[in-house]
This record gives sequence, C-alpha cells and structure tokens, in this order.
Amino acid sequence: MRLYLATGNRHKLGEVTAILAASGITAEVLPPSAVGGMPEVVEDTGTFVGNATKKARALAAKLPAGSWAVADDSGVCVDALDGDPGVESAYYAGHPSNDAANNAKLLAALRGVPEERRGAAFHCCIVAVNTDGSVVSFEGRCPGRVLETPRGTGGFGYDPLFRPDGCSVSYAELDDSVKNTISHRARALAKFVAWLRDGCM
Repeated sequence: MRLYLATGNRHKLGEVTAILAASGITAEVLPPSAVGGMPEVVEDTGTFVGNATKKARALAAKLPAGSWAVADDSGVCVDALDGDPGVESAYYAGHPSNDAANNAKLLAALRGVPEERRGAAFHCCIVAVNTDGSVVSFEGRCPGRVLETPRGTGGFGYDPLFRPDGCSVSYAELDDSVKNTISHRARALAKFVAWLRDGCM
C-alpha cells in the first residue's frame, strides 16, 4: 500500500511517518516530491476538515490510479481567545508561516491572563482521498494549557507553549516517542490506523 502525504512541512511529514511506522501498518509512506511536489493550495475553507480535504484532493489529482493522498490540518484553539488562532494557527502572525512570530503573538494576546483561564486544545483532522474520489476523515484532540513562557527545544509550531493535560512538561519537552502517543495528531492517526486495520483500504 502506498500513502502520499499532502504536506510540505517536514516536521509533520516526520511525525506522521513515525506514528504510522510504530503502528505496525505495512505501508510505503511517500512525500509529495515523489510525484513532482505538493500543488499550491489556498487554505480558505475556515475548518480543519475543509482545509485537509482540499489539500488531499489536490495531491490525489497527481497520483497513480488507486493511490491515497493523506492530508493533515491542525491548530491550537485557545479558550480565552474564543478558539483563536484555530485554523489560522500556521499563519497567525502573517505570511509566510513563522513559528517564533506566531508564538510571540499568542503570548502577547494572553498577556495578563491567569493560568486558570489559559485552557486550550490542539485539534487535528486527517483526511484520506483516493484517486477514485473516496474520502474519509478522522479527528483528534489534545486538551491542555498555554504556558506563560516557552519551554523546551523539541517539536515545532506552538509546542514550546503547550502543556497537555496530565503532563508537567510542554509538548516541546516530551520525547518524540511519548508525544507521538498522546498528541492530537497521534489520536487522529490512531483512528485512521484502526480504519486501515479493518481492511478498508
């Protein structure tokens, strides 16, 4: 089985590949470069599932018959900000995407907000699109809190600012093997893997 990942983000590519490999699923996971690169996609649907579907469909149009394109769209939704940055997480501080600028803007938006009101959740939507037009989607969520200062050097995006519930450290301080079992992306991919194990591909 071949799965083509519809992302140009090397960190996401690495995470998804590692999580699928650890699941025991026998699949060849390929980047968009295997088919000439990821088409440019404007992520303007306003929802995680809409953006992920749009990306997966764009890549599926370039694939050999019978192949699946798998896309992820994710972000952090902060309670005190009415769910922002949400689907705009990657470009919260503007284009092009810049992790440091995004983190700085989030900290500024939450300046003075006490710890008990810094609740947040990372959301992830995984969408798989086949060249025959079939579409399936799976969602994962990891609740936690936004820290007042960055902690850790691992991960990417908002990882240094996000402490998942039940943990005393940030995403960026977690070992990859741990993060890849509890994260929003891991939870969405677990549902995808269960679907694969049911023989749906």
